[in-house]
Amino acid sequence: MPRPAVGWWRGLALCLPLLVVGCATHLSTSDAPAITQSGPRPDVDFRRLSPRPYTPPDWPEALEARVLLPDTPGEARRPAALLVHGGGWQRRTPDDMTAIAERLARRGYVTINVAYRFAPEYRFPAQLEDLEQAVAWIHERAEAWRIDTARLVGVGYSSGAHLVSLLALTGESGRLAAVLAGGLPSDLMKFDDGRLVVEFIGGTRAEKPQAYRQASPITHVDADAPPHFLFHGRWDTLVPVDHATDFHAALEAHGVVSELYLQHYRGHFTSFLLRDGAIEAGLAFLDRQLHDD
Repeated sequence: MPRPAVGWWRGLALCLPLLVVGCATHLSTSDAPAITQSGPRPDVDFRRLSPRPYTPPDWPEALEARVLLPDTPGEARRPAALLVHGGGWQRRTPDDMTAIAERLARRGYVTINVAYRFAPEYRFPAQLEDLEQAVAWIHERAEAWRIDTARLVGVGYSSGAHLVSLLALTGESGRLAAVLAGGLPSDLMKFDDGRLVVEFIGGTRAEKPQAYRQASPITHVDADAPPHFLFHGRWDTLVPVDHATDFHAALEAHGVVSELYLQHYRGHFTSFLLRDGAIEAGLAFLDRQLHDD
């Protein structure tokens, strides 16, 4: 067989990085252009506290939070971020969110990166109750850590995104000011009774339809929903992209500020692994919502 032309290989070598980096479609319902990002700002140092329990002694399982405190001068209150990892509601650890937590801390956010109870041993709404407890715990420490509780946001990916969005829409301990969510399963009724969802809820859609609706963020969208920044891979087969597009449309229909950052050539896992552009756009979104100049 004849050898391929050298130019063909060079062309492929040039195209592969572009495919990996990819590009994105960025849709916005806010007045600010979706592509606008906050200007350069100096990073701040931060202090890492030792992991500490955020649940009371009588909680069904002891759960820890990892806290980063930015070294911002003065006595002014700072924004804070509650971070929740993914893993199908039954695996992974807060380690997955460490890099994002550090990025937020360098921008002046107090970050609280939490563990939560896993299915199938603990079923919905146990995980949501854990996050409610985490929010109450943060409020109790707001003065000591100089947190402005009116500027507490939620950040998560996959099942973590599901939990922070659900918390933001239904939370009783004080609603979140905004959400940055990637790979969000927004409507559990869309899944074909897959193992992870069935074990999370404790039954199939036919057996527990009300629980499926109650556990679906899209069910709770109304005009009081907090702003959401959503990022999602167009090639996601685990959580198909219509979870993001339909949820964005529901927020838009209720007049809620929302941005949708669709990552081309990305599946569920590569959307998180190659997330830098989405996270930077999401942080700019959070800055605008919190008026944090």
